Amino acid sequence: MTTQALRLARIDVYAWRVPLDEPVRNSFGTMRSRAALAVRIEDADGAHGWGEVFSNWPPDGAEHRGQLIEQVLAPLALEQDHASPSALFEFLTARTRVLVLQTDEPGPFAQAIAGIDIAAWDLVARRAGLPLARVLNPAAADRVPAYASGINPTRPGKVAAEQRALGFRAFKLKVGFGDARDAGNLGELRDVLGTDATLMIDANQAWDIDTGLAMAARLAEFCPLWLEEPLRADTWPQTWRSFAERSPIPLAAGENMRGRAEFTAALATGAFRYLQPDLIKWGGITGCFDVGAGIVAAGLAYCPHYLGGGIGLTASAHLLAAVGGSGMLEVDSNPNPLREALARPFARIADGHWHLTDAPGLGIEPDLQALERYRSGR
Repeated sequence: MTTQALRLARIDVYAWRVPLDEPVRNSFGTMRSRAALAVRIEDADGAHGWGEVFSNWPPDGAEHRGQLIEQVLAPLALEQDHASPSALFEFLTARTRVLVLQTDEPGPFAQAIAGIDIAAWDLVARRAGLPLARVLNPAAADRVPAYASGINPTRPGKVAAEQRALGFRAFKLKVGFGDARDAGNLGELRDVLGTDATLMIDANQAWDIDTGLAMAARLAEFCPLWLEEPLRADTWPQTWRSFAERSPIPLAAGENMRGRAEFTAALATGAFRYLQPDLIKWGGITGCFDVGAGIVAAGLAYCPHYLGGGIGLTASAHLLAAVGGSGMLEVDSNPNPLREALARPFARIADGHWHLTDAPGLGIEPDLQALERYRSGR
């Protein structure tokens, strides 16, 4: 993988927020609005790229991270030229290390840097005239398996049927809402989708080890492909290993891991069959390409986690196509105008796959005119 040096001229941020008629529910809380924070970078020759920053939590996350980029990271990034997007990523990470310690905000800094990194990779791929996936790996696939995610505990069968009609063949249900309700919802999905549909379940860190093992035993009859985050993300490695040895359902985790060291430690536990880095929460393209390649090399599935707008989702698809392996792309099933409007033209889903195009970079542009009514003041 080769790229040209970055001579950045400007960095701009755009924040949007959309109130929800039907909130998105997880075992740990409820999202009553959807937000997105985009980063646009431009080089001295006028080439540009787009990135996205995690902003689901807390409620004012998009606005906070936008200020962080404008006041801290953009001035640093513009101080000097950078040999590559990866060099820019490492430069910003190193230069803000003391601020991270001073503020005790490793997450927001990592998320903001990840958004800049995605934009930098989009820019260099556009300059090269190639899709980002093929800049990362000339042999990258032109489509990736995808699944409909975020199916809420209310009316799951109806949502799943709608997603199947859109072209999905795999579906992930939110659990952690009580024994009877979780089992009933999973049974409903099997009734609606049939025994050949691929199902996964996501507990969002809802359980302790005893409850988690009891629920895994109860829900195994529905043959889910994986059980995601049954325990807190900071659970001891030995506990994860013990849980995995006793669970009848293979485990998935990774969205709440940050940094190469954490993913290396997760691989070492042997507890997880599916690992799910989220490129807008940590790492961007630079960090998650290395981590994803390591996951595949270990014989496991790299399944990028994603819950946000369309830029990061499209970047996740390119990254999965470049890394390869047996993983699937997570596509949120909940209505979100920030998903499609941030990624024009939006990708085609067919036969359970997300289809990439031959357009340079990420191959998308935000529809800023359509998004203007959702613009959030900072």
